[in-house]
Amino acid sequence: MKVVNALGRRKSAVARVYLTSGNGTVTINGRDLNDYFKEDTLRYVVLQAFEVTGTQAQFDIKANLDGGGTKGQAEALRLGIARALCEVDKEAYRSALKAAGLLTRDAREVERKKPGQPGARRRFQFSKR
Repeated sequence: MKVVNALGRRKSAVARVYLTSGNGTVTINGRDLNDYFKEDTLRYVVLQAFEVTGTQAQFDIKANLDGGGTKGQAEALRLGIARALCEVDKEAYRSALKAAGLLTRDAREVERKKPGQPGARRRFQFSKR
């Protein structure tokens, strides 16, 4: 099988995913999955696409993650893996991934802070007198 690559984004995190046939190893920025993501919940999020399609230990993942925090990076990687699995076999995996909501790009971004305010929407306390 040739290398299949896909892109996943979430908040300000970008994940470039390279999927090959193998035994289920996940390498992120040259480090192992368990070394890169310390929390169990984040590791679960990353491997969610494999669980939905039932392809655990069938593909190797090499990913480059950039930007954002740990949660955003994990969710960007999940989207990249789901898109790569769709490229491998559209008929077998796409419907299951779509039903689980793993192919939808979450477009929510942090709203910028406005000048003269303490936050994006928050105003300083109003004093009438």
